[in-house]
Amino acid sequence: MTSCLHRAARLPPGCVSGVVMHDLAFGAGPSLKSLVDSYERRIIEDALRASNGNQRRAARALGVLPTTLHEKMKRLGLIRRTSSEQPLTLAG
Repeated sequence: MTSCLHRAARLPPGCVSGVVMHDLAFGAGPSLKSLVDSYERRIIEDALRASNGNQRRAARALGVLPTTLHEKMKRLGLIRRTSSEQPLTLAG
C-alpha cells in the first residue's frame, strides 16, 4: 500500500515538462505560490481521506504537528466557520 507521503513526493503531471517550466520562467501560467498551495491542499486532502477525517492521524502521517496542520488547513480554505457560535468544520 502506498502511503500519503510516498504519493505526495511525486510532482503532478506536467510540472517538470519543458513547456511548463519555460512558461513559469517567463511569467506565464500560475505563480509558484499558487502551485505550492494547490499541491499542499491535495496532500492534506489525501491524508485526511486516508485518516477518515481525523486531523491528528493525518498530521502524524504528514510528519507535522496537529496545530501546524490545522493552521495550514485554515490558510488553504479547508476549514470554514459556519457561524460565530459553531465550531470549525471541514470545508467541501
